[in-house]
Amino acid sequence: MTKKIAVLVRDRQEEALRMALGLTLADDAIDVFVLGGKLEETDANTQNLELFGDMGVGVYSDCRENGDMEFLSSDEIANRLIQYDHVLPY
Repeated sequence: MTKKIAVLVRDRQEEALRMALGLTLADDAIDVFVLGGKLEETDANTQNLELFGDMGVGVYSDCRENGDMEFLSSDEIANRLIQYDHVLPY
């Protein structure tokens, strides 16, 4: 049975994105939420975001500066999170 998993990214961004990418191996539905600010522009983060796009992982942010991600307000994110089987804050 496919699980819906949300990964909340705040601190240790590279590690959080790497963990979310690893979760895709279990064939679960993964979405990533970058919260509280702009995602650091590192090679690892850029590469992980490209892979998310290739794999159909939804990437959302509450920060408009993250232009490659779909912007959602904090209230919209909160309403979405109740739909997930697991929410992993990182």
